[in-house]
Amino acid sequence: MWKKVLESVRRLCGGRNPDATPDVEELAREEEFKARLRERCARFRRLLAANRNALEAMSDVEERLTGRRPFGMSYVRAAGTRSAAAVFQMVRELNALSENKYAGLQAAFDRIRQEMESILSRRIPVADGPLILPLEDIRLADLPQVGGKMANLGELAAGVGLDVPVGFAVTVSAYERFMNCNGLHGELESRIQSTDMRSLDALFSLSAALQQKVLTAPLPPELEEAITEAVERMRERLGPDLKLALRSSAVGEDALGVTFAGQYRSELNVLPEEACEVWKEIVAAKYAVTAMSYRFQHGIPDDAAPMCVGVLAMVKAAAGGVAYSRDPVAAAQGLERVALNAVPGLPQAVVDGTVTPDVFIFSRENPPRLLEKRIANRQSGQATAAVEKAMPASGTENEVRGGASLSDAQAAKLARVALALEEYYSEPQDVEWAIEAGEGRVVVLQSRPLREAAGAGECADAAAPPVPPPPGLTVLACGGVPVSPGVGMGQAFVARKEVDMLSFPAGGVLVVERARPRWATLLPRAAGLISETGGMAGHLASVAREYRLPAIFSLPDACRLLADAGEVTVDASRNRVFAGLQPQLRADCVAQPDLMAGSPVQERLAALARLMTPLHLLDPESPDFSPANCRSLHDITRFCHEKAARIMFDGEAGASRRMGKQLKAGGKLQYWVVDMGGGFTRPVRGPVVDLAEIACAPMLALWDGMVAVPWAGPPSAGAAGFMSVVFESAMNPELESMAPNSMANRNFFIISARYMILQARYGYHFCTVECLADDDSHDNFVSFQFKGGAADRERRRLRAEMLAELLESHDFRAEVKDDSLFSVAEGLDAQETLQRARLLGYLLIHTRQVDMIMLDRDRAEALGNKLARDMRELSQRPLPVFERRAH
Repeated sequence: MWKKVLESVRRLCGGRNPDATPDVEELAREEEFKARLRERCARFRRLLAANRNALEAMSDVEERLTGRRPFGMSYVRAAGTRSAAAVFQMVRELNALSENKYAGLQAAFDRIRQEMESILSRRIPVADGPLILPLEDIRLADLPQVGGKMANLGELAAGVGLDVPVGFAVTVSAYERFMNCNGLHGELESRIQSTDMRSLDALFSLSAALQQKVLTAPLPPELEEAITEAVERMRERLGPDLKLALRSSAVGEDALGVTFAGQYRSELNVLPEEACEVWKEIVAAKYAVTAMSYRFQHGIPDDAAPMCVGVLAMVKAAAGGVAYSRDPVAAAQGLERVALNAVPGLPQAVVDGTVTPDVFIFSRENPPRLLEKRIANRQSGQATAAVEKAMPASGTENEVRGGASLSDAQAAKLARVALALEEYYSEPQDVEWAIEAGEGRVVVLQSRPLREAAGAGECADAAAPPVPPPPGLTVLACGGVPVSPGVGMGQAFVARKEVDMLSFPAGGVLVVERARPRWATLLPRAAGLISETGGMAGHLASVAREYRLPAIFSLPDACRLLADAGEVTVDASRNRVFAGLQPQLRADCVAQPDLMAGSPVQERLAALARLMTPLHLLDPESPDFSPANCRSLHDITRFCHEKAARIMFDGEAGASRRMGKQLKAGGKLQYWVVDMGGGFTRPVRGPVVDLAEIACAPMLALWDGMVAVPWAGPPSAGAAGFMSVVFESAMNPELESMAPNSMANRNFFIISARYMILQARYGYHFCTVECLADDDSHDNFVSFQFKGGAADRERRRLRAEMLAELLESHDFRAEVKDDSLFSVAEGLDAQETLQRARLLGYLLIHTRQVDMIMLDRDRAEALGNKLARDMRELSQRPLPVFERRAH
């Protein structure tokens, strides 16, 4: 037997040296073999690590595409780079292992990488055009040059015949000329890409720097001349006392349900000679904190929102406000109404949320019928002082009674205008208007699609009036105007100054004195919103409805009442704020919105994902399983993993036949073991290694956890769980077969005395466990990666979340991405590290096939409790003594 082994070593290593003595030659060949073995094991380990990084990056991309977390173009580029770098390393290591047998794999990778680069470098084209466009020449078709606000204004003047202000648009071409002449595009984009947009500290610093760059950049002479001449023509037409309103009209506003309400800047009462400088200020305000945060949340990159500015003559307004052709809050309750919000003077106070407006509610009949009006108390600026119901319209256009900003007749006329615009655009409209002093002429300042409040149609009882709250709840505040329906819970936080944003707790309830648009920056991380002023037509209310954030405005003394309230529950359906967290008030059917849906950034990531995540190579025995048929990065990882496993465990060339030993340990699952050196207690010559011959402490600790508690078998699945597995198995081609001749389906350990990595597949789910337990605790770690299952995605995701919760209670950091779990415990001493490895061994065995029951709440909770109990008991048992008798 021994002679056959020596002869095998000689054959593998190149034959016999006749001048050397047999003992010296055998020793030299054996040492050379060990060196080659260690090199191969090290390459295989690097390939597995790269495989893990690639799959983690792909899982993260899939999770981001669900819309649960916002991301910008910096993430898209980083995800593509990270996955490509990992796959490149896999290709390199496989070709080194196989002596460049799969050289064609590099060509496949280069082809896919080139397509990814094309997607990442793609810029949104900007149409060339004039620097200035008069409003009377603008139509909807000009939207790419003048943005939605100015395009709609020009269209409704020409198509509907309504009065609009005199003016012109400084076009997107003018904006591009300014940015290109000063080299601003590249510099600003670079700063944005290198900033963590989720950090408010970083965002404030970035905003200040970018706005300063824009403000100090000179205007191209031809642009300055064009603006100056257009303003002078307006002065000649309207008279020397002309004042201007400069209004942002960025491309992308009001598109895909994204309103940009109040996120960009407008300036009123601008002197004609200041038009050029104020234009620059509005362009610079594109990089204000609120605007950049809003674009990031909605997946809109900087180059997708070029800025046009409308330069309009100021209207001398007796009253102004906003009309909704369909009341968004009432619509969520199944009611059909027209809603007007009005104030004396300009409508700015309505949209800025600085005052409580008058409210007029009309039916949607022809003609509209006044159903209700609420006149604000001008002296206190707080909630309504009078409510009149079902009063017929009366009086002349100029007759305004009881301190109201409008007469009933004027309000009825505005309701008719709103309904006419809805009919023209074939969708509900948000109309900003002013009534000119003296003549009483209605001037439309803006009309845009109306984003209705979430909730209508989402629940079977959405149209039902709210039931009274359960008895025993403490009411901290009541009243006000519900501007966005729903129930939110969290820590009450009163913010009075902009610097307070930096202290706002995630999941808190934001309480402010005035509903200013700047607070929109905090809404993505808030659970509720309360303001002492404002109405449903304000910009902040619009953003709250986009985010489906429960909100109450014009709630008297809210800041004082809630200053030290602690945890509260905002119930916008009942206009109440209750003490404590009251989850029984929240409807289960309300879902968080996918703000990224259809956005340019999400579409870019989706295009990239099509080159990353699909798996087409399924059968390793098929002639199509080749580098030429790799169409995605996932295909390349699959190919590399399969071929590397064959080389390591089943190859015919080199030393591969001696590298993998089948583990003899009992049980139905089969494992193979590769020793990088020091992992066995003695040299193992045959194809099988006994568990007693293992000297790797991490592997023994993991194994001890795998056998610590007998597995009772998979849970019995209900009909729904069973059918989800059957359906997923039949419909999902990426669930690979368990064919025994596929080497990638084997479970294998790579070990040394203090290190172990396990790659395993149990049924339809995959896992990797890696552990280093050395004397230096600084380097120690144990990590667990888990993905897959045969049930539907929701069940798989719930299982991953259950595992994460279990591990976090034992000092692991865990992150769930869709149905994938990534967790690690590090910096512990050797014994503590081995203890965590043992817990992972227990979970590997006892979480098989449990995804089938995860939608059965009672059974899933019972299972989670049992696993937690077993893990607590196991963590309290002393570890066995793992003797180190490595050769």
